[in-house]
Amino acid sequence: MQKVSRSDLLSLEQYSQQRKKMREDVIAHKRVRNVQVGPNMTWCFEDRQTIRYQIQEMLRIERIFESEGIQSELDAYNPLVPDGNNWKVTLLIEYPDPAQRARELAQLKSVEDRCWVRVSELARVFAIADEDIERENAEKTSSVHFLRFELQPGMIQALKSGAALSLGVDHPHYRHDVSPVSAASRDSLLCDLA
Repeated sequence: MQKVSRSDLLSLEQYSQQRKKMREDVIAHKRVRNVQVGPNMTWCFEDRQTIRYQIQEMLRIERIFESEGIQSELDAYNPLVPDGNNWKVTLLIEYPDPAQRARELAQLKSVEDRCWVRVSELARVFAIADEDIERENAEKTSSVHFLRFELQPGMIQALKSGAALSLGVDHPHYRHDVSPVSAASRDSLLCDLA
């Protein structure tokens, strides 16, 4: 999948004019790409469209219009665009109550390493987590992680031939799965694979 380039981005003025429509489009697009795994985790499968929108929003919020700043945002977010043989996921751990969130994050250390995807009955593929920076400390894990799932060619071929896709978390304090993911989500995720 092609990375987001400078030529894909709108100026701040252009984006301001098109923002409402772009936001509606990306919300609709994300509806099938965000998968709820158990009651407290959402996996947001990123792609070129979601990352382009995120970059545009950051440029808008930070009022970035100079080349160096724009390139910095491209460099920060482009690693989240899938490469054709993987999926890139923003993992959100969600507990509305702050006290409960603190307790749960303390118990969920290393949960990011226990996230998996599975094609049909093939072996699970566990996430490669947080390649940019460490998001866990001695006391707790973070509520946001970035995951990469590397798929073997046989897995990709099986998916293209209609194999089921499952995903989940296998952690002592959080065991949930989605087996299988919806057809709409599976079809959207297939677009990320070469």
